[in-house]
Amino acid sequence: MAEKTVDHEGQGMIRGLNWLGRKTLDIIGELGALAIFFCYGIILIFSLPFQFRKIIQQVYFIGVKSFLIISLIGLFTGMVLGLQGYYTLVKFGAEGMLGAAVALSLIRELGPVLTALMVIGRAGSSIAAEIGIMRISEQIDALDTMDINPMRYLVSPRMAASVIVFPMLTALFDVIGIFGGFLTGVLLLGINSGIYFNRIYDSVVLKDVTGGFLKSLAFALIVSTICCYQGYFTHMRSEGFGARGVSLATTSAVVISCVLVLVLDYVLTSFLL
Repeated sequence: MAEKTVDHEGQGMIRGLNWLGRKTLDIIGELGALAIFFCYGIILIFSLPFQFRKIIQQVYFIGVKSFLIISLIGLFTGMVLGLQGYYTLVKFGAEGMLGAAVALSLIRELGPVLTALMVIGRAGSSIAAEIGIMRISEQIDALDTMDINPMRYLVSPRMAASVIVFPMLTALFDVIGIFGGFLTGVLLLGINSGIYFNRIYDSVVLKDVTGGFLKSLAFALIVSTICCYQGYFTHMRSEGFGARGVSLATTSAVVISCVLVLVLDYVLTSFLL
């Protein structure tokens, strides 16, 4: 009886190791496919003839149509930072540093990260769903039949447009956020406007700005690659197909992109500080 129990425990351990090994190999294979997808998409951006029209269309969709939501979120983020920062700094008699606190928080961290998260929710999900629907309706196969490279036609313009618009949207978020902090700190709480902007001028250096833009470029590549990848390979999902596959691909694109943005933000911050 004891021998049977030992054999059963051994078989259970072997099954657990087999499951862990399969999952590890699946993850490694997925990461390899994603890396190839990313490299191929980047290379096709520079293939002739250039797709200026497609890129401009995606710049409009990803960037211009995100203008309102980025402005709104940036304004209220700055206002909240101004409010919370003031009541924290006033305890130490340092309320004059509010402008520096708001500006550095936005430029270094909140601007790039929140911009990326907002674009994921508004445009990234749409990209994954659109390409996924094209896949299940065999439109991508039709492009292959017509000797049109689907990657060059669908993926590369979105990657190029993301690289263009993410830094612009981040800059917009930062400027409007600083203005939101001004509204709260100066107009509502009575801090001198000269002190507010002078502290920003003294505290923000070029390294802070370039660091924020480097983050936005990295987030642009991550978000565009993940969203396009999930939509492009919707038909290969084992959890479902058709409309369910598209919904799962869209959900995965948003969740994975958000997680990777936050993980990458920590990694980049550790190098840039």
